[in-house]
Amino acid sequence: MAAVLCGLGAWLPPRVLANEEIAARLDTSDEWIRSRTGIAERRVADPGTSTVDMAVAAGRQALDSAGLTEVDAVVLATATPDQVCPASAPQVAARLGLGEVNAVDVNAVCSGFLYALATASGFIAGGIARRVLVIGADTFTTLVDPDDRGTVPIFGDGAGAVVLRAGDADELGALGPFALHSDGGLAELLMVPAGGAKQRRSDNPHDYFLDMHGQAVFRQAGTRMAEASRSVLEQAGWTVGDVDRFIGHQANIRILQTTAKYLGLPQDALVVNIERTGNTSAASIPLAMADAQRDGTLLAGQRVLLSAFGAGLTWGATLLRWPALANV
Repeated sequence: MAAVLCGLGAWLPPRVLANEEIAARLDTSDEWIRSRTGIAERRVADPGTSTVDMAVAAGRQALDSAGLTEVDAVVLATATPDQVCPASAPQVAARLGLGEVNAVDVNAVCSGFLYALATASGFIAGGIARRVLVIGADTFTTLVDPDDRGTVPIFGDGAGAVVLRAGDADELGALGPFALHSDGGLAELLMVPAGGAKQRRSDNPHDYFLDMHGQAVFRQAGTRMAEASRSVLEQAGWTVGDVDRFIGHQANIRILQTTAKYLGLPQDALVVNIERTGNTSAASIPLAMADAQRDGTLLAGQRVLLSAFGAGLTWGATLLRWPALANV
């Protein structure tokens, strides 16, 4: 029993934060940001808009795209739940009118959407669910120090979603195999130190914001994404030459380009929307999928490689042949 992608949705906050606005406040410039990240603008959620709000909007679009009003489970990938406790997925399910369904959060940060896809695929393979709504949503700007020129230009907010249904492994849209990995020994490379059980409170306000060691993360990301990608290609019996589109986590344009180079993929195989969205953490892959579906970059039957790297450290990859989807 395979998990088959059959619906797709996305939602971005209306507020656009352009590089020029950041440069006017911090010691940076539009040219500096673009040259190092590939980002020109990002979206920022208004104070009254939460992760659950965004997840509901993207989830509703994905359900409409799939022509469904009911699913058996909701898996929400997020590092920014509305509350530390309880999980946000049950609230999303309730807001969507899905009843008392199985609903769970997955936190693998920027790799979260891939982990959520694997979790949902497991539900389907195990007979726990036949239809699963998978959402990646993060208001990651809430974790960014507004005075940190190293992180403010990078991150944005948003949500993307897919619907998976039970089907056959040879169908268009069937996911897998998966490769998922982690290295907690390097957790401090990307970390929000305070707010959890280990350090519930801190006198240093910066401890509540993301601490990122950018160069060390860069060195890890391309290598790890390429390793996971090679693993799933080998498991599936695909070669690099079989890949039509590579949709990586939209963290940094140079990371995407480096990963493609390590794999031997042509640069024109990359699906990239980071210029307009920034790094939206767990939302980035489904947002990129939605953009590429709308503009015709993704076509039914194309062989697509997905890969991500994030805090934890976590990383992974999976494959599918792109299905015929209804745009919403």
